[in-house]
Amino acid sequence: MEPKAAAELKSILVGVALPAQKPDLLEYAVSNRAQPQLLDALQSLPEDEQFQSLDDVVEELLRMEPRRDQPVPHEPKEESGLPPGGDDYTRASPADTGRVRDTQ
Repeated sequence: MEPKAAAELKSILVGVALPAQKPDLLEYAVSNRAQPQLLDALQSLPEDEQFQSLDDVVEELLRMEPRRDQPVPHEPKEESGLPPGGDDYTRASPADTGRVRDTQ
């Protein structure tokens, strides 16, 4: 879960009776018209855990790994070309060391 979404969920859950378990949090979020993706996040919470504070809920959601059925958000991309400096980047003694050249 993204930190921004976790903060939004926390604001929706303000007022829920604590300590609370997952069903209590879900019921309260539904009654406050939480967005479906926020309800999905709450669904991923452990069944038997009792949350003492909203911070505990958010920490648990931020700590959890994404579900495996969700796509990877950023696929690796192919290299876009040579590194800055071209071949000098990999050469032991580059011809141009970056010093200031004489202009005269």
